[in-house]
Amino acid sequence: MMLGRTVRPAINTVAKASNSQAQQAQRNMATLREIEQRLKSVRNIEKITKSMKMIAATKLNKAQRAVVSAKAYGAANEEVFKNSEAVEPEGGDKLYVVISSDKGLCGGIHSSVSKATRRAVIGDGGKSNVRVMVIGDKSKAQLSRVVPDKIDMTFNGVGRDIPTFADACGVADLILTSGVKFDSVHLVYNKVISAIAFEAAIASVFGESSLRNSPNFKSYEMEDDATKDLAEFALANAIYAVLVEGHAAEINSRRNAMDNASKASPNAGEMISSLQLKYNRGRQAVITNELIDIITGASVSPSFLSLMEHHLAMADLALVSLSKVRVPKRELCASPFHHDALGVSLEAAAVCPEPVPRD
Repeated sequence: MMLGRTVRPAINTVAKASNSQAQQAQRNMATLREIEQRLKSVRNIEKITKSMKMIAATKLNKAQRAVVSAKAYGAANEEVFKNSEAVEPEGGDKLYVVISSDKGLCGGIHSSVSKATRRAVIGDGGKSNVRVMVIGDKSKAQLSRVVPDKIDMTFNGVGRDIPTFADACGVADLILTSGVKFDSVHLVYNKVISAIAFEAAIASVFGESSLRNSPNFKSYEMEDDATKDLAEFALANAIYAVLVEGHAAEINSRRNAMDNASKASPNAGEMISSLQLKYNRGRQAVITNELIDIITGASVSPSFLSLMEHHLAMADLALVSLSKVRVPKRELCASPFHHDALGVSLEAAAVCPEPVPRD
Protein backbone atom coordinates (compact mmCIF):
# COMPACT_ATOMS: atom_id res chain seq x y z
CA MET A 1 0.00 0.00 0.00
CA MET A 2 2.79 2.45 0.89
CA LEU A 3 4.59 1.64 -2.36
CA GLY A 4 1.54 2.59 -4.41
CA ARG A 5 0.99 5.86 -2.52
CA THR A 6 4.54 7.06 -3.01
CA VAL A 7 4.79 6.16 -6.70
CA ARG A 8 1.25 7.28 -7.65
CA PRO A 9 2.01 11.07 -8.12
CA ALA A 10 4.62 10.44 -10.80
CA ILE A 11 2.46 7.87 -12.57
CA ASN A 12 -0.59 10.19 -12.52
CA THR A 13 1.44 13.04 -14.01
CA VAL A 14 2.66 10.90 -16.87
CA ALA A 15 -0.82 9.39 -17.40
CA LYS A 16 -2.49 12.82 -17.60
CA ALA A 17 0.06 14.00 -20.17
CA SER A 18 -0.47 10.84 -22.22
CA ASN A 19 -4.27 11.18 -22.08
CA SER A 20 -4.11 14.83 -23.14
CA GLN A 21 -1.89 13.99 -26.08
CA ALA A 22 -4.15 11.08 -27.06
CA GLN A 23 -7.27 13.26 -26.92
CA GLN A 24 -5.61 15.95 -29.02
CA ALA A 25 -4.54 13.37 -31.60
CA GLN A 26 -8.06 11.93 -31.65
CA ARG A 27 -9.57 15.38 -32.26
CA ASN A 28 -7.09 16.02 -35.05
CA MET A 29 -7.93 12.68 -36.64
CA ALA A 30 -11.68 13.44 -36.44
CA THR A 31 -11.14 16.82 -38.05
CA LEU A 32 -9.01 15.31 -40.80
CA ARG A 33 -11.62 12.64 -41.45
CA GLU A 34 -14.37 15.26 -41.75
CA ILE A 35 -12.26 17.37 -44.12
CA GLU A 36 -11.48 14.31 -46.23
CA GLN A 37 -15.16 13.38 -46.49
CA ARG A 38 -16.11 16.95 -47.37
CA LEU A 39 -13.36 17.07 -50.00
CA LYS A 40 -14.58 13.83 -51.53
CA SER A 41 -18.20 15.05 -51.65
CA VAL A 42 -17.23 18.35 -53.32
CA ARG A 43 -15.22 16.49 -55.96
CA ASN A 44 -18.16 14.18 -56.64
CA ILE A 45 -20.52 17.16 -56.98
CA GLU A 46 -18.09 18.79 -59.40
CA LYS A 47 -18.07 15.65 -61.54
CA ILE A 48 -21.88 15.54 -61.53
CA THR A 49 -22.26 19.19 -62.50
CA LYS A 50 -19.74 18.84 -65.33
CA SER A 51 -21.57 15.77 -66.64
CA MET A 52 -24.94 17.52 -66.46
CA LYS A 53 -23.49 20.53 -68.27
CA MET A 54 -22.22 18.33 -71.11
CA ILE A 55 -25.57 16.53 -71.37
CA ALA A 56 -27.50 19.83 -71.39
CA ALA A 57 -25.21 21.25 -74.07
CA THR A 58 -25.85 18.18 -76.22
CA LYS A 59 -29.63 18.41 -75.77
CA LEU A 60 -29.66 22.16 -76.40
CA ASN A 61 -28.86 21.80 -80.10
CA LYS A 62 -31.85 19.51 -80.64
CA ALA A 63 -34.09 21.78 -78.57
CA GLN A 64 -33.12 24.87 -80.57
CA ARG A 65 -33.87 23.10 -83.85
CA ALA A 66 -37.26 22.08 -82.46
CA VAL A 67 -38.00 25.70 -81.49
CA VAL A 68 -37.43 26.86 -85.06
CA SER A 69 -39.96 24.38 -86.43
CA ALA A 70 -42.48 24.96 -83.60
CA LYS A 71 -42.55 28.72 -84.09
CA ALA A 72 -44.43 28.16 -87.36
CA TYR A 73 -47.40 26.85 -85.33
CA GLY A 74 -47.40 29.91 -83.09
CA ALA A 75 -47.07 32.26 -86.06
CA ALA A 76 -50.08 30.63 -87.74
CA ASN A 77 -52.18 31.21 -84.62
CA GLU A 78 -51.18 34.85 -84.41
CA GLU A 79 -52.07 35.43 -88.05
CA VAL A 80 -55.52 33.87 -87.63
CA PHE A 81 -56.31 35.95 -84.55
CA LYS A 82 -54.96 39.10 -86.17
CA ASN A 83 -56.96 38.73 -89.39
CA SER A 84 -60.12 37.76 -87.56
CA GLU A 85 -59.83 40.81 -85.31
CA ALA A 86 -60.95 38.72 -82.36
CA VAL A 87 -60.99 40.47 -78.99
CA GLU A 88 -61.28 39.19 -75.47
CA PRO A 89 -64.71 39.85 -73.95
CA GLU A 90 -64.77 42.34 -71.10
CA GLY A 91 -64.97 40.58 -67.76
CA GLY A 92 -64.82 37.14 -69.37
CA ASP A 93 -63.49 33.99 -67.76
CA LYS A 94 -59.73 33.54 -67.99
CA LEU A 95 -57.70 30.37 -67.78
CA TYR A 96 -53.97 30.56 -67.09
CA VAL A 97 -51.90 27.52 -68.11
CA VAL A 98 -48.42 27.57 -66.54
CA ILE A 99 -45.69 25.84 -68.57
CA SER A 100 -42.87 24.36 -66.44
CA SER A 101 -41.42 20.88 -65.86
CA ASP A 102 -40.79 18.25 -63.20
CA LYS A 103 -37.00 18.68 -63.00
CA GLY A 104 -34.91 21.15 -61.05
CA LEU A 105 -31.26 22.26 -61.06
CA CYS A 106 -31.96 24.79 -63.79
CA GLY A 107 -31.72 28.16 -62.08
CA GLY A 108 -34.80 30.35 -61.70
CA ILE A 109 -36.65 28.97 -64.70
CA HIS A 110 -39.64 27.76 -62.64
CA SER A 111 -39.76 30.72 -60.28
CA SER A 112 -39.98 33.04 -63.29
CA VAL A 113 -43.28 31.65 -64.60
CA SER A 114 -44.67 31.23 -61.08
CA LYS A 115 -44.07 34.90 -60.25
CA ALA A 116 -45.56 36.02 -63.58
CA THR A 117 -48.66 33.88 -62.97
CA ARG A 118 -49.08 35.22 -59.45
CA ARG A 119 -48.91 38.82 -60.69
CA ALA A 120 -51.41 38.11 -63.46
CA VAL A 121 -53.86 36.29 -61.18
CA ILE A 122 -53.72 39.00 -58.52
CA GLY A 123 -54.15 41.70 -61.19
CA ASP A 124 -57.20 40.02 -62.78
CA GLY A 125 -58.73 38.62 -59.62
CA GLY A 126 -61.16 41.47 -59.07
CA LYS A 127 -62.22 41.91 -62.72
CA SER A 128 -62.98 38.40 -63.93
CA ASN A 129 -63.19 34.77 -62.95
CA VAL A 130 -59.63 33.39 -63.05
CA ARG A 131 -58.64 29.73 -63.00
CA VAL A 132 -55.17 28.14 -63.17
CA MET A 133 -53.78 24.88 -64.59
CA VAL A 134 -50.14 23.90 -64.14
CA ILE A 135 -47.88 21.72 -66.29
CA GLY A 136 -44.96 20.48 -64.18
CA ASP A 137 -44.47 19.66 -60.51
CA LYS A 138 -42.03 22.50 -59.77
CA SER A 139 -44.40 25.38 -60.46
CA LYS A 140 -47.24 23.36 -58.96
CA ALA A 141 -45.45 23.29 -55.60
CA GLN A 142 -44.78 27.05 -55.75
CA LEU A 143 -48.27 28.12 -56.81
CA SER A 144 -49.95 25.78 -54.35
CA ARG A 145 -48.63 28.03 -51.58
CA VAL A 146 -49.79 31.27 -53.24
CA VAL A 147 -53.11 30.59 -55.03
CA PRO A 148 -54.19 27.12 -53.92
CA ASP A 149 -57.91 27.87 -54.43
CA LYS A 150 -57.39 28.86 -58.09
CA ILE A 151 -55.71 25.63 -59.29
CA ASP A 152 -58.09 23.25 -61.06
CA MET A 153 -55.75 20.74 -62.74
CA THR A 154 -52.06 19.84 -62.84
CA PHE A 155 -50.01 17.79 -65.30
CA ASN A 156 -46.72 15.96 -64.84
CA GLY A 157 -44.50 13.86 -67.05
CA VAL A 158 -44.81 16.37 -69.92
CA GLY A 159 -41.60 17.60 -71.52
CA ARG A 160 -39.15 15.00 -70.24
CA ASP A 161 -37.75 15.03 -73.74
CA ILE A 162 -38.48 17.46 -76.59
CA PRO A 163 -42.29 17.91 -76.55
CA THR A 164 -44.23 16.66 -79.54
CA PHE A 165 -47.48 17.80 -81.07
CA ALA A 166 -49.12 14.67 -79.64
CA ASP A 167 -48.20 15.86 -76.13
CA ALA A 168 -49.78 19.24 -76.86
CA CYS A 169 -52.94 17.63 -78.23
CA GLY A 170 -53.25 15.49 -75.10
CA VAL A 171 -52.94 18.53 -72.83
CA ALA A 172 -55.42 20.51 -74.95
CA ASP A 173 -57.94 17.66 -74.89
CA LEU A 174 -57.76 17.39 -71.10
CA ILE A 175 -58.25 21.15 -70.75
CA LEU A 176 -61.31 21.16 -73.03
CA THR A 177 -62.89 18.15 -71.33
CA SER A 178 -62.16 19.30 -67.77
CA GLY A 179 -65.40 21.24 -67.49
CA VAL A 180 -63.63 24.54 -66.68
CA LYS A 181 -65.36 27.44 -68.44
CA PHE A 182 -63.15 30.03 -70.10
CA ASP A 183 -63.37 32.69 -72.80
CA SER A 184 -59.61 32.93 -73.31
CA VAL A 185 -56.54 30.87 -72.44
CA HIS A 186 -53.30 32.55 -71.39
CA LEU A 187 -50.16 30.40 -71.62
CA VAL A 188 -47.41 31.50 -69.21
CA TYR A 189 -44.03 30.23 -70.40
CA ASN A 190 -40.32 31.10 -70.56
CA LYS A 191 -39.27 32.84 -73.74
CA VAL A 192 -35.67 32.45 -74.91
CA ILE A 193 -33.99 35.85 -75.30
CA SER A 194 -30.38 34.78 -75.88
CA ALA A 195 -27.97 32.00 -75.00
CA ILE A 196 -27.78 33.23 -71.41
CA ALA A 197 -31.11 34.97 -70.86
CA PHE A 198 -34.82 34.20 -70.76
CA GLU A 199 -37.97 35.95 -69.55
CA ALA A 200 -41.51 35.02 -68.66
CA ALA A 201 -44.05 35.72 -71.42
CA ILE A 202 -47.79 35.20 -71.87
CA ALA A 203 -49.34 33.92 -75.11
CA SER A 204 -53.10 34.40 -75.43
CA VAL A 205 -55.46 32.07 -77.24
CA PHE A 206 -59.07 33.06 -77.88
CA GLY A 207 -61.89 30.67 -77.23
CA GLU A 208 -64.71 29.52 -79.47
CA SER A 209 -67.09 32.34 -78.49
CA SER A 210 -64.47 35.03 -79.14
CA LEU A 211 -63.76 33.68 -82.63
CA ARG A 212 -67.45 33.33 -83.51
CA ASN A 213 -68.19 36.90 -82.44
CA SER A 214 -65.16 38.45 -84.17
CA PRO A 215 -66.04 40.93 -86.98
CA ASN A 216 -64.36 39.09 -89.85
CA PHE A 217 -65.72 35.68 -88.87
CA LYS A 218 -69.26 37.11 -88.87
CA SER A 219 -68.84 38.03 -92.52
CA TYR A 220 -68.96 34.36 -93.51
CA GLU A 221 -71.55 31.75 -92.98
CA MET A 222 -70.09 28.68 -91.32
CA GLU A 223 -71.16 25.85 -89.14
CA ASP A 224 -70.62 25.93 -85.41
CA ASP A 225 -68.43 22.83 -85.56
CA ALA A 226 -65.96 24.61 -87.80
CA THR A 227 -65.39 27.39 -85.31
CA LYS A 228 -65.14 24.88 -82.47
CA ASP A 229 -62.59 22.77 -84.34
CA LEU A 230 -60.57 25.86 -85.22
CA ALA A 231 -60.50 26.97 -81.55
CA GLU A 232 -59.35 23.52 -80.41
CA PHE A 233 -56.68 23.34 -83.11
CA ALA A 234 -55.48 26.85 -82.24
CA LEU A 235 -55.17 25.87 -78.56
CA ALA A 236 -53.15 22.75 -79.43
CA ASN A 237 -50.89 24.78 -81.74
CA ALA A 238 -50.23 27.40 -79.09
CA ILE A 239 -49.54 24.81 -76.38
CA TYR A 240 -47.10 22.99 -78.66
CA ALA A 241 -45.21 26.19 -79.52
CA VAL A 242 -44.81 27.30 -75.89
CA LEU A 243 -43.97 23.78 -74.66
CA VAL A 244 -41.07 23.52 -77.10
CA GLU A 245 -39.76 27.01 -76.36
CA GLY A 246 -40.12 26.49 -72.61
CA HIS A 247 -38.21 23.21 -72.90
CA ALA A 248 -35.40 24.94 -74.79
CA ALA A 249 -35.24 27.70 -72.15
CA GLU A 250 -35.04 25.06 -69.41
CA ILE A 251 -32.19 23.17 -71.10
CA ASN A 252 -30.33 26.42 -71.71
CA SER A 253 -30.79 27.51 -68.10
CA ARG A 254 -29.64 24.12 -66.81
CA ARG A 255 -26.49 24.28 -68.89
CA ASN A 256 -25.70 27.76 -67.54
CA ALA A 257 -26.45 26.71 -63.96
CA MET A 258 -24.21 23.65 -64.17
CA ASP A 259 -21.49 25.73 -65.81
CA ASN A 260 -21.61 28.23 -62.95
CA ALA A 261 -21.60 25.43 -60.37
CA SER A 262 -18.55 23.73 -61.85
CA LYS A 263 -16.43 26.83 -62.45
CA ALA A 264 -13.17 27.07 -60.53
CA SER A 265 -14.06 30.43 -58.99
CA PRO A 266 -15.71 30.89 -56.65
CA ASN A 267 -17.43 27.53 -56.35
CA ALA A 268 -16.16 23.97 -56.68
CA GLY A 269 -12.54 24.59 -57.71
CA GLU A 270 -11.87 27.17 -55.02
CA MET A 271 -13.58 25.04 -52.38
CA ILE A 272 -11.51 21.99 -53.35
CA SER A 273 -8.28 24.01 -53.14
CA SER A 274 -9.21 25.41 -49.72
CA LEU A 275 -10.18 22.01 -48.31
CA GLN A 276 -7.05 20.37 -49.72
CA LEU A 277 -4.90 23.03 -48.06
CA LYS A 278 -6.66 22.54 -44.71
CA TYR A 279 -6.29 18.77 -44.99
CA ASN A 280 -2.56 18.99 -45.77
CA ARG A 281 -1.96 21.37 -42.87
CA GLY A 282 -3.88 19.19 -40.44
CA ARG A 283 -2.07 16.04 -41.54
CA GLN A 284 1.29 17.79 -41.23
CA ALA A 285 0.36 18.96 -37.71
CA VAL A 286 -0.54 15.41 -36.66
CA ILE A 287 2.74 14.03 -38.01
CA THR A 288 4.72 16.80 -36.28
CA ASN A 289 3.01 16.13 -32.92
CA GLU A 290 3.72 12.43 -33.18
CA LEU A 291 7.40 13.11 -33.88
CA ILE A 292 7.55 15.50 -30.91
CA ASP A 293 5.98 12.85 -28.67
CA ILE A 294 8.56 10.28 -29.76
CA ILE A 295 11.51 12.64 -29.23
CA THR A 296 10.17 13.88 -25.90
CA GLY A 297 9.56 10.35 -24.67
CA ALA A 298 13.11 9.30 -25.54
CA SER A 299 14.61 12.28 -23.68
CA VAL A 300 12.37 11.96 -20.61
CA SER A 301 12.80 8.22 -20.02
CA PRO A 302 16.10 8.38 -18.01
CA SER A 303 14.81 11.05 -15.64
CA PHE A 304 11.55 9.17 -15.21
CA LEU A 305 13.41 5.96 -14.30
CA SER A 306 15.58 7.75 -11.75
CA LEU A 307 12.47 9.25 -10.18
CA MET A 308 10.89 5.83 -9.93
CA GLU A 309 14.04 4.42 -8.29
CA HIS A 310 14.01 7.22 -5.71
CA HIS A 311 10.36 6.62 -4.82
CA LEU A 312 10.87 2.86 -4.49
CA ALA A 313 13.95 3.33 -2.26
CA MET A 314 11.96 5.64 -0.01
CA ALA A 315 9.21 3.03 0.12
CA ASP A 316 11.71 0.35 1.30
CA LEU A 317 13.01 2.60 4.08
CA ALA A 318 9.46 3.36 5.17
CA LEU A 319 8.60 -0.32 5.38
CA VAL A 320 11.68 -1.08 7.46
CA SER A 321 11.11 1.80 9.89
CA LEU A 322 7.45 0.89 10.47
CA SER A 323 8.00 -2.81 10.91
CA LYS A 324 7.84 -4.34 14.40
CA VAL A 325 10.78 -6.61 13.81
CA ARG A 326 14.48 -5.93 13.83
CA VAL A 327 16.25 -6.91 10.69
CA PRO A 328 20.03 -6.63 10.29
CA LYS A 329 21.15 -4.44 7.43
CA ARG A 330 22.90 -7.26 5.74
CA GLU A 331 19.71 -9.31 5.76
CA LEU A 332 17.46 -6.74 4.11
CA CYS A 333 15.34 -8.27 1.38
CA ALA A 334 16.83 -7.87 -2.03
CA SER A 335 14.63 -5.88 -4.36
CA PRO A 336 16.28 -5.81 -7.73
CA PHE A 337 14.79 -3.40 -10.32
CA HIS A 338 14.85 -4.14 -14.00
CA HIS A 339 14.55 -1.11 -16.19
CA ASP A 340 13.77 -1.01 -19.84
CA ALA A 341 12.50 1.53 -22.34
CA LEU A 342 8.86 0.87 -21.52
CA GLY A 343 8.87 1.24 -17.71
CA VAL A 344 9.99 -0.26 -14.40
CA SER A 345 9.18 -3.71 -13.03
CA LEU A 346 9.72 -4.82 -9.44
CA GLU A 347 10.61 -8.46 -8.70
CA ALA A 348 9.48 -9.78 -5.35
CA ALA A 349 12.29 -10.83 -3.03
CA ALA A 350 12.33 -14.61 -2.98
CA VAL A 351 15.03 -15.17 -0.33
CA CYS A 352 14.21 -13.04 2.68
CA PRO A 353 15.50 -14.37 6.03
CA GLU A 354 13.19 -14.98 8.90
CA PRO A 355 12.65 -11.86 11.03
CA VAL A 356 14.69 -11.65 14.26
CA PRO A 357 12.46 -11.00 17.33
CA ARG A 358 13.28 -8.00 19.56
CA ASP A 359 14.98 -8.65 22.97
